[in-house]
Amino acid sequence: MLLRRNAWSAALAVAATSLLGVAPAYAGYDVPPEHLLKVLKAPPPPVPSADPTGKRLLLTTSQTYPSIERVARPYYKLAGVRLEPANRSRHDTPAGYGIPACVADFTVVDIASGKETKVPLPEGACPGPASWSPDGTRFAFQNVTPTSVELWLGDAASGQVHKVPGVALNPIFNSAVQWLDGSKTLLVKKVPDGQGAAPSETPTQIGPDVQQSLGGQGESSTYEARDTLKSALDEARFVYYGTSQLAVVDAAAGSVRNVGAPAIYNSINGAPDGRHVLAEAIKPPYSHAVTYERFANDVAVLDVETGKSLAIASLPLADRVPVHGVPEGAREFDWRATDPATLVWAEALDKGDWNVEVPARDKVMTWKAPFTGKPAEVTRTKQRFAGYVWTAKPDVAFQYEIDENRHWQTTRIVDVDKTGDQGRLLWDMSSDELYKDPGSFVYTRLPNGAVVARMEGDSLFLRGQGASKQGDRPFLDKLDLATLATQRLFRSGTDDYDVAFAFTAQPGQFLSWHQSLIDPPNAFVRTLGAPLADVAEGEAAYTTTGNQLTHVPDPTPEVRQIKKQLVTYKRADGLDLSFTLYTPPGYVAGKDKPLPAVLYAYPADFASSEQAGQVSGSQNTFTRLPYYRLMLLAGYAIIDNASFPIVGDPKTAYDTYLEQLTADAKAAVDKAVEMGVVDRDRIGVTGHSHGALMTANLVTHTDLFRAGVATSGSYNKTLTPFGFQNERRSVWQARDVYIKASPFFYADTIKHPLLLVHGEDDANPGTEPIQSLKLYQAIRGNGGTTKLVMLPHEPHWYTALESNEQVVHDMLDWFDTYVKPPKAETKKGSQRK
Repeated sequence: MLLRRNAWSAALAVAATSLLGVAPAYAGYDVPPEHLLKVLKAPPPPVPSADPTGKRLLLTTSQTYPSIERVARPYYKLAGVRLEPANRSRHDTPAGYGIPACVADFTVVDIASGKETKVPLPEGACPGPASWSPDGTRFAFQNVTPTSVELWLGDAASGQVHKVPGVALNPIFNSAVQWLDGSKTLLVKKVPDGQGAAPSETPTQIGPDVQQSLGGQGESSTYEARDTLKSALDEARFVYYGTSQLAVVDAAAGSVRNVGAPAIYNSINGAPDGRHVLAEAIKPPYSHAVTYERFANDVAVLDVETGKSLAIASLPLADRVPVHGVPEGAREFDWRATDPATLVWAEALDKGDWNVEVPARDKVMTWKAPFTGKPAEVTRTKQRFAGYVWTAKPDVAFQYEIDENRHWQTTRIVDVDKTGDQGRLLWDMSSDELYKDPGSFVYTRLPNGAVVARMEGDSLFLRGQGASKQGDRPFLDKLDLATLATQRLFRSGTDDYDVAFAFTAQPGQFLSWHQSLIDPPNAFVRTLGAPLADVAEGEAAYTTTGNQLTHVPDPTPEVRQIKKQLVTYKRADGLDLSFTLYTPPGYVAGKDKPLPAVLYAYPADFASSEQAGQVSGSQNTFTRLPYYRLMLLAGYAIIDNASFPIVGDPKTAYDTYLEQLTADAKAAVDKAVEMGVVDRDRIGVTGHSHGALMTANLVTHTDLFRAGVATSGSYNKTLTPFGFQNERRSVWQARDVYIKASPFFYADTIKHPLLLVHGEDDANPGTEPIQSLKLYQAIRGNGGTTKLVMLPHEPHWYTALESNEQVVHDMLDWFDTYVKPPKAETKKGSQRK
């Protein structure tokens, strides 16, 4: 039986109630009311992916929630990755925030005819997302079984799929499958042949975990101690399960050929020529203080035809990287898309530290096959090099730089073959800018597999979210490379939300992903028509016709009765803010009485008040209900995604964190009450992670909210001593700031009931489960009203269906108890006297 409390206390309770002949009320998981449960379990909309030729579309629908049995499978925590030893699958997403969901359905759609072909998956399959071959004839995906991770290939024309025999993949460090040499072959990481038995614990491996520091200054991020290596056995397991054999798979014949020697390959990346492979392999020493991303690496180029390997760089352990900084030495290796095999990388000139003042922060290096002689310096960048975007033209690339000190980004058009070329300035703007954001390039894949910005003649294409004071209106633009002028081809309407995401094989035709308040997301084929005269600023300069391509049904028609609107208002200091207001089915504003409400937010940091006041989001998206929005079906209004900017110099912004947090909350509450929709005396607050810290601080320092629900938060910032969120100073440099931001130190004055929820296996840096446990103990010990729910086996984001049911049940129960009743009817003892 699965227990909601810890095993020891639960066992005692079961024993006691068994003697009385009464079933324990807390055994198992609680569930919310059925009408909430139905919506919670509804399938998510599919994710569209067009093939590189623009002829077909693949719709991928993922599982909503796996079962707790899936989430509870045994796994090892190995230097920042979680691995299931039974099949060597990843037990976490690459970001470490949840369990990967199985794909429930693949559907291939022919764009010209609209014909849909459902891909027949084997019973019990657990596929991952698919990747198209560059020629669009095939797609590849991983399939997790109880004993291995398999490689499967699909035929785009027929939709038929088959397993590639003899390949047991090793996805521990990701990039386990990629197309190589165009569409002919795949490069894979597989479990080495004849590896032998896995390490097991023996008496000789028992001993203390010893770490030492022999001087030398340097910061490091806060890591969840249980996920770093902590013993000789952990090291042995890390080597055993981390070791891969590279192999080349013939996509047509299915033959498999091993290349090179087995190693702990972290990253692999095939060159455009299909012959050379950039391989980064982890080597000792294996630190017990940081995760594998900071381990020492040997960087080499492997020739898959000869099996020979050429050393490129030897990178040491990087366990003292400054917060928000980069490691010293070579980093961010990549291939130039317009050459057969030319490496490009960056090296810091400021020791990787943004605090150091230097004329140039980085230098960019290049080295061309056959890698004789020495690497050449391409250029030096004033700010941190953030990579190139390539085009099919060898003399046109886009060079990106970022300035963390100012939240600034610069983009230049350069010719990398001209040493030191500073090129032409394209964009120079705040990285927080939304209204003037030019968007990002639309990419295409060359026949050799290289990814480049899509070009037609001397023009490129840009797409963006199209933020405005009226909300987001996504756009598609055309950029003239000669004049740098842009022309708007398409813009979402004012009563829908339509995102251009790919071009088709037909000239002047593209695909968009359309949705509205009542229309579920579906793909449309859009064709550009004649140019328009007298176009208003920001609007499309061409007519567009469209035909619906896919027909995904509405999984929850009852949710369409919910109303929402984008609301703008001002903070006391004049800063523009916004939120989306949701009201329950059947509610009529101005006629019905004000409602109890729940505010949800996630604070964001801005270097400038101008960017902090920008509106983000849209009231025209298809309404879906994550856990907290399900409160709408229980009679609550939701003040959703309220703007909570923390504005100021990134070096000192958190000096006024609490004051700004309070001002943000007051402005949102005042506006919602002013509209006549929300009852000022019946408002709750909730947030996740950094939003959970916000929640705890608001019920501690204000009387705006009757109760709070904080999920997976960090409440004692002194336990993350080398920075948190965008606070860059250490606790020793800003002691008062850390304490002031930490509700733990004010537990004796917390004014309102606080429900704390946390996953027991949270590996997110800074939000260890002990954060919630200690705040609960502090509030309880000081006589406050609180409850702690620890979810077994869950990481930072909750994955299992049962866990999500529990969260919705407990949140509803908490708000129904402490928020929904009229203030005079609140349960005795719910508030501190």
